[in-house]
Amino acid sequence: MKAVVLAAGKGTRLRPLTEDKPKAMVEVDGKPLVAHCFDRLAELGAEEFVVVVGYMKEHIIEHFGDSYRDIPITYAHQREQKGLAHALLCVEEHVDDDFMLMLGDNVFNANLADVVRRQREERADAAFLVEEVPYEEAGRYGVCDTNHYGEITEVIEKPDDPPTNLVMTGFYTFSPAIFHACQLVQPSNRGEYEISEAIDLLIRSGRTIDAIGLDGWRIDVGYPEDRDEAEKRLQEGAEALAGAD
Repeated sequence: MKAVVLAAGKGTRLRPLTEDKPKAMVEVDGKPLVAHCFDRLAELGAEEFVVVVGYMKEHIIEHFGDSYRDIPITYAHQREQKGLAHALLCVEEHVDDDFMLMLGDNVFNANLADVVRRQREERADAAFLVEEVPYEEAGRYGVCDTNHYGEITEVIEKPDDPPTNLVMTGFYTFSPAIFHACQLVQPSNRGEYEISEAIDLLIRSGRTIDAIGLDGWRIDVGYPEDRDEAEKRLQEGAEALAGAD
């Protein structure tokens, strides 16, 4: 299964850490954010990384070159940042089967393999890792509603008044059907082509999307304090492993 990583962002909220580099190259515990994504995806058996780059893309391309941990890298250029659905369309020509998708600003220590396993069971057209967060934080994310089967029935992007506190975490598996849905998306009020709208189009067309609850932790590195928290947790995890040895 190929792994798509979205790494085109500027990271304006991460300044001053992004004054001279793109968001994906901000270091967490001595390693660029996107390298943490690559490591998790390599553990899941990724056969190729398809990386969407944009702002200061040369920093990423020069650092990683054409492979990471012997896994080939293909780069796709998003010339303008117009939302995640737009970013996904940049990789359509490189992906022709089920694939993993990870947002390049997330650090995970979680049950990602459960999501991949569900996709491979071919019971669903997509599967998302989801997490319950405090209601006051839910408006930062794509908020999910589910039925009693654990299937996602609706996704609302960054709502002012979240109907639930179950949010998407930045790790997904999709079939290629998502590309057609992305082509049909119209710009949101924010002027972006939202992946939540593409997901809703899939749902309305009768596709099944399963929600897999997060077991572990993840941090969406949007602000400098998020970087600090991710670094702290990674170091605590390393110390715990060393102590166990």
